[in-house]
Amino acid sequence: MSSFEHLQVQTTAGSEEEAKRIAEALVDERLAACVQIVGPIASRYRWQGKVEEAQEWLCLIKTTSTAYDAVQAAIRAAHSYDEPEIIAIPITLGSSGYLAWVEQNVDSEAGPGRGSA
Repeated sequence: MSSFEHLQVQTTAGSEEEAKRIAEALVDERLAACVQIVGPIASRYRWQGKVEEAQEWLCLIKTTSTAYDAVQAAIRAAHSYDEPEIIAIPITLGSSGYLAWVEQNVDSEAGPGRGSA
């Protein structure tokens, strides 16, 4: 199955606890079918004119394009960073069963404060 209707969104968090809090919010609100947490990872980046290094946890979020705006809002609400990484990567190919599972477990009408369907 090929579709740009499915996304893998990624964000990084400054602690495992924060990554788990983001994952819980997204899955509990049915904004993501799954959030995989990878880490710790070493990040080196430029922020406000200085080179920084940090230990972070990477969240790989499986969702749909119709839920993206709500996913982004939920990440921002749960995140401690001033400007968190929020990158959406289209899933161009995937098994039809897996992509159907994502669709079944993401409610594009759900969102922070609106409850689960």
